Amino acid sequence: MDIDIAGLPADRIVFAVSPLAELGDALHALSEPGHHPGVHGWATATSAALEPGLADRLLEAEFLWRHSFSDIFMPYAGIPGGDGRPGATLAEDLDILDRLDDERFVTAALEFTCAGLYGEDAASPLSDPAMRDRALELAAARGPRQVRFTQRLLADPAPVRRWIRRLFEDCDQAFFADTWRRVSVQLVADARYKTEVLRHKGVREALGAVSTALTLDEEAGRLSVDKLSEARTTAVDPDVGTGLTLMPSSFGWPHLMVVYAPGWRPVIQYPVRLPDLPAPASVELLQRRMEALAHPMRMRLCRNLARSAYTTGELADAHRITAPEVSRHLSVLKKAGLITTRRRGRYVLHQLDLTVVARIGSDFLEGVLR
Repeated sequence: MDIDIAGLPADRIVFAVSPLAELGDALHALSEPGHHPGVHGWATATSAALEPGLADRLLEAEFLWRHSFSDIFMPYAGIPGGDGRPGATLAEDLDILDRLDDERFVTAALEFTCAGLYGEDAASPLSDPAMRDRALELAAARGPRQVRFTQRLLADPAPVRRWIRRLFEDCDQAFFADTWRRVSVQLVADARYKTEVLRHKGVREALGAVSTALTLDEEAGRLSVDKLSEARTTAVDPDVGTGLTLMPSSFGWPHLMVVYAPGWRPVIQYPVRLPDLPAPASVELLQRRMEALAHPMRMRLCRNLARSAYTTGELADAHRITAPEVSRHLSVLKKAGLITTRRRGRYVLHQLDLTVVARIGSDFLEGVLR
């Protein structure tokens, strides 16, 4: 996924926090606790304490945050000419959500079925019968709750908008206000720190501090985000309002989310990692490691290298192949970061890095969940 930032002034890059966006992440963690092992305790306690009526209402709307993350949680990005800053409180964020016109609200709310609405020339299901039929057809493939929601939304958005706002307000009263007071301290500190990095060290350093999934090509004026989606957007559209917003999230880990809808300001919501967790490998490095281990001879070599350090000659003798062949296999494993080497006199010893290998499974999950 690419974001055009050619000519974007550094002061139009904003680090900010959003209670509404974090509420969306918290709701996702409640519905998909397997994605967020670090908050199992919170999710279990919160779910157990939910009043049954609120729990039922959350179940009715969970498709807005369970498998995809609706842009209604970042409404400030959809306000043309806005400054890209969310509200200071959940109430202020919800007021911004109320300012979205019905076309933008419906498009964002139907994102769980109508990914095609992200196309530049896509018609609105509010005004186009074919797109309306398509939205209902896709909703039917997801389930009866999605169909009911889509029918209500397309018939009259206003009551649905009021229902959603009341749902979020009730979540705030039930559990999120206390949660936000706890996590917002870290998020505000992170946004402040990265703002200082941006101011004193420049855009490249600031983006590098956000995530290894971000790659800046200054010459091309392009920011690439390592995501499954193949898409392009721009942070320099004068009709939208130039700028890029970056937002830390506690409950969002390990997901890295991007708002890239046409006519919306691009937003990158990045996870603030727990200090005791190592950074995940990039998708490219993970692929290199898996391909390195897929070769049968390299797998055999790893069975030796996992137990002890070996020289090239020892491995050649053990597997009855030539030393140059062993060296070629070791070179592949080393480029993948799977082995370590150390010198002992005139001998070079190689050994499998068990810590890295043990992380491959979790790195894979973080990569596909990103």
